[in-house]
Amino acid sequence: MPIDSQTSTPLAAEATLLDQVREIAERAGEVILGFYAQGDAVEVREKADHSPVTAADEAAEAVILEALAKLTPEVPVVSEEAFSQGQIPDVSRGRFWLVDPLDGTKEFISRNGEFTVNIALIEDAEPVVGVVHAPARAKSWAGQLNRGATLHEAGQAPRPVAVRKRPETGVLVAASRRHGDVAVLDAFLADYDVGDLVSAGSSIKFCLVAGGEADFYPRFGRTMEWDTAAGHAVLRAAGGRVETQDGVPLTYGKPGFENPYFIARGED
Repeated sequence: MPIDSQTSTPLAAEATLLDQVREIAERAGEVILGFYAQGDAVEVREKADHSPVTAADEAAEAVILEALAKLTPEVPVVSEEAFSQGQIPDVSRGRFWLVDPLDGTKEFISRNGEFTVNIALIEDAEPVVGVVHAPARAKSWAGQLNRGATLHEAGQAPRPVAVRKRPETGVLVAASRRHGDVAVLDAFLADYDVGDLVSAGSSIKFCLVAGGEADFYPRFGRTMEWDTAAGHAVLRAAGGRVETQDGVPLTYGKPGFENPYFIARGED
């Protein structure tokens, strides 16, 4: 059960933790937007795995790590940029945070607005709390297992989101803008009457399924656990699921924190 930051005891109302996590993600989003406003002036570097990183990634991560250390000091955090520097905490106790401070760095660089801040709490290999915040869109999706998922938009009251029942025809598929094995995707989609492919960056694809705006998000390309955990948590809270190609639930805390191919689904 999640832990209260003041008392280090289980929270009576777990939604409080979700609200706090959303506030942390949105605070990091404000930091990212400060860099986003600089446009091409933001320096882009290449990490060892040849993926890009910017000062926005690092500054957002610093905000999140400091806040989580205060919120749950006893819970380890696996975060993308720290991980890339060899900072890999022990997660064998089964409860840990997964953080991608700027998911969709390429989207950030290309300035299409489709980047997110991802924060998820993992318990016993399952994502139980998750927030996906899209700073450029002023939107946050928040979800907690058995408590539902909500969409928060600037200037509007939060509203519940839920997956839709998949139609027999006209299935909507969320697809990655930049990644994936096209041949494997085509083979998977051959079993369905596809109405449209909805292209989107970062973890927004999970949220499209969670909100009934898409029926599937198949990912047949490399991802890491911090890429998927927050969106997975939101989707689970909205009534959906994420499975491997073998139909096995996607789990977390795997050696190397790398995911197999997976399919995020709404309601069959």
